[in-house]
Amino acid sequence: MFRNSEAGEYRGYKSEKFVFEDRNCTVVFPDKELEEKKWIWRAEFLGAFDTVDCDMLSKGYALAYISVSDMYGDPDSVETMKKFHGFMTERGFCEKTVIFGFSRGGLYACNFALKYPGAVAALYLDAPVLDIKSWPGGMGKGAGAEREFEECLSLYGLDKKTVLGFKQNPADRLEELLSLAIPVALVAGDSDRVVPYEENGALLESVYKKGGGDLLCIVKPGCDHHPHSLSDPAPVSAFLCARY
Repeated sequence: MFRNSEAGEYRGYKSEKFVFEDRNCTVVFPDKELEEKKWIWRAEFLGAFDTVDCDMLSKGYALAYISVSDMYGDPDSVETMKKFHGFMTERGFCEKTVIFGFSRGGLYACNFALKYPGAVAALYLDAPVLDIKSWPGGMGKGAGAEREFEECLSLYGLDKKTVLGFKQNPADRLEELLSLAIPVALVAGDSDRVVPYEENGALLESVYKKGGGDLLCIVKPGCDHHPHSLSDPAPVSAFLCARY
């Protein structure tokens, strides 16, 4: 279940790489760990556009990652994530974490939070995919990704017809997410051609603002899907640290 541990380095911080549940994992340790052993969790794309990750490492938060790539936040990936969460808490880390959902990582982050809200202190969603019809499906304004869509449909037990009636996307469950009182930091570009904001993040923004949810929303004018995050991580880090 846990094997092949080896010491490593991430942005100047000590890290541990290992295999858990046949998945590659990484835990990065801050120079001075918080007493409560708080941690943040990259759902996907460890190391990409990681200004907020690094800022929170500098504040004493550990950073963790388990590779559930190419599973699109499906139920099996969520259960693997739950096992990894149990592994982390058994090692003394805090019961709650902040999940970073970048791009397709939004599916993982939201689906995990909806299934296991007690494990989630907050979400940081960055240009998040919230509807598989939008991406990889390309059934709206986005171009989509055919190979990834076929892969995604297979994992969910759907096809191009039945997906039209699928109501378990995060985008379909935003009222439920709101009711769980999970704070969300949302960052996205308003000109995203890969994961169109109006089909994804804007839906969450609308529900949270209408329902009085705890939301930080930063929409970058003229920004496409990349670059993710912010050159100055302070607004997002401050929001997350104040809630965790």
